[in-house]
Amino acid sequence: MTGGAASPQDGGASPSFLLSLVLEIVSANAADGTHAAYAIFKKDCTDLVRRIALFTHLLEEIRDSGGSSDNDHVCASSSSSSSWSWDLTVALQAAKRLVSVASPRNCDDSSDGGAERVSFQFQCVTWKLEKALGKIPYDQYQISEEVQEQVSLVRAQLRRATERYGSLNSKKVSNALSHPPGKQCGSTNSEISEKLDNILESCGADTKTKILDRVKSSSTSSDVCLSDEIDPKGLENVATECPKETKKPDALVIPEDFLCPISLELMRDPVIVSTGQTYERPYIQRWIDCGNAKCPKTQQKLINITLTPNYVLRSLITQWCAKHDIEQPSGLTNGRLKKNDGSLHDVSGEMAAIQALVCKLSSQCLEERRAIVAEIRSLSKRSTDNRILIADAGAIPVLVNLLSTDDVSLQEHAVTSILNLSIFENNKSLIMLAGAVPSIIQVLRAGSMEARENAAATLFSLSLADENKIIIGASGAIPALVDLLQNGSTRGKKDAASALFNLCIYQGNKGRAVRAGIVTALLMMLTDSSNCMVDMALTILSVLSSNHEAKAAIVKASTIPVLIDLLRTGLPRNKENAVAILLALCKRDTQSLYCICSLGAAAALMELTKSGTERAKRKATSLLEHLRRLQQL
Repeated sequence: MTGGAASPQDGGASPSFLLSLVLEIVSANAADGTHAAYAIFKKDCTDLVRRIALFTHLLEEIRDSGGSSDNDHVCASSSSSSSWSWDLTVALQAAKRLVSVASPRNCDDSSDGGAERVSFQFQCVTWKLEKALGKIPYDQYQISEEVQEQVSLVRAQLRRATERYGSLNSKKVSNALSHPPGKQCGSTNSEISEKLDNILESCGADTKTKILDRVKSSSTSSDVCLSDEIDPKGLENVATECPKETKKPDALVIPEDFLCPISLELMRDPVIVSTGQTYERPYIQRWIDCGNAKCPKTQQKLINITLTPNYVLRSLITQWCAKHDIEQPSGLTNGRLKKNDGSLHDVSGEMAAIQALVCKLSSQCLEERRAIVAEIRSLSKRSTDNRILIADAGAIPVLVNLLSTDDVSLQEHAVTSILNLSIFENNKSLIMLAGAVPSIIQVLRAGSMEARENAAATLFSLSLADENKIIIGASGAIPALVDLLQNGSTRGKKDAASALFNLCIYQGNKGRAVRAGIVTALLMMLTDSSNCMVDMALTILSVLSSNHEAKAAIVKASTIPVLIDLLRTGLPRNKENAVAILLALCKRDTQSLYCICSLGAAAALMELTKSGTERAKRKATSLLEHLRRLQQL
């Protein structure tokens, strides 16, 4: 592929190219001034560009470290390097298009659909940028602590922005649409529609699944306007260092009919809505799930929300991809799948059989649907190839819809199929885009015990991706997981504990877990005579103990005596976690220190400094030092 962005196979983009892209974004925003066509998004554009400008220091250090070649647009680096640079390139290009479409020279449309779509783009772009920054392998480059701290701050800001854009029908958008700003440019409605459609490219799929990025040149000749944090000379130097990289050759032209009007990406699962327009299934499903009742392209009211597969178009796209040797996100190319060693094996037979099976999922016969979903569940359990083919056949959105069924068997098979499919990394984003989380949580609350167990396991699998921790936690999953932790089967408790541990790694979920009663549930696990989940309970408490609200709840629940008892009688791993929790509870808390001292913990701590694990020795020594200082008061 030739174009402004390298493909993952090519090895990713060089730091100099990324720096030049940052410069283009800042320059484009400066050229448009402060009068955005969508006045309600003026601050959003400013904030986005300011955060992107802060990438400069990071990219300069990566470039100067010599961690990758800057001799050409494409650098030959490690697979991890190519992954992060590719993802960051795609995210920055999406941001560039978003800033461009929100400029006064490009539009004067303040319609409901237009504003909603732009809001959608801000949500997707901030999510992409945050995820791309999280992939950078800092250990491969000489990144200073100062810059790492700056990147952490920017990531936190992007995460909060992603949450803020979570609701497309926000009060901010509604209020602004009630008092739309006057026209600020003279474009016609048809021109506005075309330009608004262009921005929708920034709402791409997970960068790992991106096959082609349509690069469009930005013609801006205005001076650079930079925030106070950025050195203008540094950016100007970047522009002169790599002039060839900023001249983007034409990319492979994708037929317009093959592009989704929402994402402007090559469609893999095209579906037809009631207005006759075709969209990529995950994006139109997400659009509908967000409460939008109009067709994104025509703004006509959707008579129904039925999504009909466009098999003819899908076949044409598949043939076109095969002709141009374009690999699908899953590694599927012309009926062949890539093995770990890079070789291809033919799966056309299996693919046809699975596609036929998925087509029958909409059968009106309940017994037939049960049998089909049971078969999909079985297939999804057997191999990675099947997980790829089932998702590629468009099964995920259909399975998500089946989660709301009243039929117990159908619901169990559907949630277990989604669990199996989520094991394949690329499928996680497809499941999230299909809006599965609310339905999974409902199964977790009210399904059969088997369905609840597998719903908890599915949330655990999905939460392995950091960005999903925020979405799942904010969707109300934690109270339902805590309930399963208290009242579920042994397996259900383990699945719930695993999911809660993952979710509580994100700081914002710790308070939610405490308010849901997790401390009480964990204390019950610590005192359970069977001792089957002590290690998991301690691990979760160790994660929670860094949170002020959680520390107060742990102390209030009289957990300290139980922890001290574990110092004396627990397994080495349990002793290590117990002393870590005690140390966290006692920092800047004299009352807890007095409690530990009065319960005679010193002897157990002294023994731990001699016979414990290395981490336990360090924690015990530190806690003993706190006790000595207390006695000296």
